[in-house]
Amino acid sequence: MYLSRIAVNKKIISIVCVTLAAFFVISARLFYLQICCVDYFSLRSEKNFIRREAVDSLRGNIRDIHGNFLATNRPVACLLWQGTGNWRLSEEQQKALQLIEGLTNNCFTDGEAVKKIIKAEKKKQKVVLLSDIDFTLLSKLSEIFPTHENIIIDMQFKRFYPYGRSACHVVGYLGNIHVFAHGQLGLEKIFDTSLCGKKGSNQHIVNSVGQRISQENLEKALSGDDVQTTIDIDMQLLCEKVFPEKYQGCFILFNPLDGAVVSVASRPNFDPNIFLDPISFVTWQTLQEGNPFLNRAFDAHYPSGSIFKLVTISAALEQGFVAPDMVWDCKGYTLFGKRKYWCAHRCGHGEITIKQALAQSCNTLFFEIGKQVDIDLLAQYAYKFGLGAKTNIIFPEKSGLVPNRAWKMNCKGERWWPGETLSVTIGQSFSLATPIQVARMIGGIFTGHLVSPRLLLNEPIITTALDIQSATINFLKKSMKMVVRHGTGRSVREVKDIKIYAKTSTAQTSDFNKRKLDQKYLEHGWFVGYFQYKDYDPLVMVLLIEHAGTAQVATKVAKNFLVEYKKYRDILYEA
Repeated sequence: MYLSRIAVNKKIISIVCVTLAAFFVISARLFYLQICCVDYFSLRSEKNFIRREAVDSLRGNIRDIHGNFLATNRPVACLLWQGTGNWRLSEEQQKALQLIEGLTNNCFTDGEAVKKIIKAEKKKQKVVLLSDIDFTLLSKLSEIFPTHENIIIDMQFKRFYPYGRSACHVVGYLGNIHVFAHGQLGLEKIFDTSLCGKKGSNQHIVNSVGQRISQENLEKALSGDDVQTTIDIDMQLLCEKVFPEKYQGCFILFNPLDGAVVSVASRPNFDPNIFLDPISFVTWQTLQEGNPFLNRAFDAHYPSGSIFKLVTISAALEQGFVAPDMVWDCKGYTLFGKRKYWCAHRCGHGEITIKQALAQSCNTLFFEIGKQVDIDLLAQYAYKFGLGAKTNIIFPEKSGLVPNRAWKMNCKGERWWPGETLSVTIGQSFSLATPIQVARMIGGIFTGHLVSPRLLLNEPIITTALDIQSATINFLKKSMKMVVRHGTGRSVREVKDIKIYAKTSTAQTSDFNKRKLDQKYLEHGWFVGYFQYKDYDPLVMVLLIEHAGTAQVATKVAKNFLVEYKKYRDILYEA
């Protein structure tokens, strides 16, 4: 009897212990869930009935110097179906959809379209029926459904580039439109953060089936900042108009007084508007031909050819290798190391002055200078004109290349050969320059200072004195004037009443023996000029046409531009 009681007591104690242990575990678990995890489960609970959505901000505009929109936002009208909580579409709702079908030739009463509409109807949600409606259809829908509870016309904004291809390399374009629009090129990329502004947010409370009960604005969206450029869209359109379609290259207009880049045309180009909607693989592959996304004005460099002769003659004059009044006898070639270095005019120019040698692009004089001048000294003068260094424009740019002994040893592992200096004197060999560097250099000759190129209206004007003697600068000006009067650029003199100074260049890109194999082996054609019409600001023009075979192609384009420019200014003056 005694033993049985002890056994019973042990069972009771065990049950009590197990019960207490279970109670402790349950209490601990409840404490953990209700106290320790309160934030986690509160958030989970809120997610059951609270929905948050981002509100897009209005992207800032990109304007030209006169305030014209280069990139802006256009209103887009969308037709929406607003659900009202019915489990099926009523006869009146079906008639409304049929009426819309008749106006738009779209099907909304069959297939996947009607399934989406019914789902939205049940949950009191919105679904897009049509987007980007034209004005005619918008007017008809507004008249037919002025107060319909299901038919809503919603106004949104979409990026828009009014001038299409014009100035596309400056403006850029947007990518990832359906995720989050980001600038992919040009100003759209450089100023993406300030242009896109700040997104807002809304909060919705929904019931168990997803129907919206209420809405609250949590944060207001802030529009992006505008960007105003120095581009003059009228000048830009003129440059685009005269540039021949079949060639690649670039056309820059540059104000040498304040560094304002007036226009930048780079070919081939593209229409930024095509990236605002999904594009096909075929379209994307087509866009790869000719590398249309390369800004040839800033981010590509080329042999400058005879333009570099302005550097060579400056070094020769200031170091006493030649005199300003010297007369040179061009026989068509010069000998160096048992090799003939030919002039562009193989029959020779005969007796000519130094100015005429520059104007008629005589090579033999510069080859003779190359026999005397040291390559490092020539490089120093190139640096004085701003070559071989970035111009500090806000866009990505190449630095070009001014070769010297140290560069060749570091990059090629070879010594500098004297014969290579002869090629550098006429802008060939390893020498490379960007079109914007050349524009800055030409402007410096006529203003006495190198100015940093500006693409933004509010950028500071930064100038550096051109470390060249005034007598040398005057000689360069007179030589460039002779290019127009009697030299390789004389066809532009036919445009009357415009002061024009110029230099042309045919820059070799490969062995002359390859010229007949393909157009890609032909020479680049340059035309650089400084011009002024009436009391308007003087401008520098730089024309580069890739693989044109001759500078005359670029010279003809320059002449056509000057004709159009004069007409444009006269129309403005009369107005």
